[in-house]
Amino acid sequence: MNQPLAYIHPEAKIAQNVVVEPFVTIHKNVEIGEGTWIGSNAVIMEGARIGKNVKIFPGAVISSVPQDLKFAGEVTTAYIGDNTVIREFVTVSRGTIDKMKTVVGANCLVMAYAHVAHDCMVGNSCIIGNAVQMAGHVEVGDYAIISATSAVHQFVKIGAHAFISGGSKVLKDVPPFIKSAREPLSYAGINSVGLRRRGFVSDQINEIQQIYRILFMSSLNNTQALDTIELELPPSRERDEVTNFIRNSGRGIIKSYLSRDAD
Repeated sequence: MNQPLAYIHPEAKIAQNVVVEPFVTIHKNVEIGEGTWIGSNAVIMEGARIGKNVKIFPGAVISSVPQDLKFAGEVTTAYIGDNTVIREFVTVSRGTIDKMKTVVGANCLVMAYAHVAHDCMVGNSCIIGNAVQMAGHVEVGDYAIISATSAVHQFVKIGAHAFISGGSKVLKDVPPFIKSAREPLSYAGINSVGLRRRGFVSDQINEIQQIYRILFMSSLNNTQALDTIELELPPSRERDEVTNFIRNSGRGIIKSYLSRDAD
C-alpha cells in the first residue's frame, strides 16, 4: 500500500493489503477494506466506506459532495459493498440529511462514466451501464440492470431483477422481475432470461407472468388488478414483492406498451 506518488491522509483507515496506485488521493474519514484495488487518479473523498475486494478504476470519484443546493455540509457517507467494481470516471456522491448515506451494494458492476447521486440506495449484484445518470434518492433492488446512457429521475424506485433497456428515460417506478423498453418507458414482458440465470424455476416464472398479465394486459386499473392478484393467486414471496412494490410506489409505475396504444 505504501505508494509515494499517492496522497493518503494520515487519518484514513486502510487495510494493510489494499493496493493504491500512483496519483490516487484519499481524504480523511475514509475506510477501505481488505483486498481493494484503487487505480491511478481515483479520488476517495471524505465519508467513503469501501468494502473488501473492491476494484475502483482510474479517474473515479467516490463520496464527492452532493450536487444538491440544500446540502449544508452535514457529515454523511457513501458505501461501496464488497466485491463491487467501479469503472473509469464513475462518480458516487455521499448522502444528505435525507438518508445520511449513499449505498452501492455488494457484487455490483458500475460501468464507466455512470453517476450515482446523493441518497441513492443500490442493492446487491446490480449492473449500472455506461454513462447511466441516477438523480438523488433513487432506489434500485437486487440484481437490477440499468442499461447504458439511461437517465433515472429522482425518487424513482426500480424493483429487484428488473431490466431497463439502453437510453431510457426512467420517470416512473419500474416493478420487480420485468423488462422495460421503448419511449415512453413501458412494460415489455418479464425478465425470464435473467430470472432463469438466477435460479428461478418454471413455476415461479409462470406465476410472475400471470401476475403481470393481470396487472398490464387486463382492463383493470392498478387497484383492481392488485385485488384480483391477491384473490386469485396464492401467497408467495414473488406475489407479495410485486403487490407491495406497487402499493408503495410514490411516483406511480410504468404502463404497458399496449395500454399506451389504447390510450
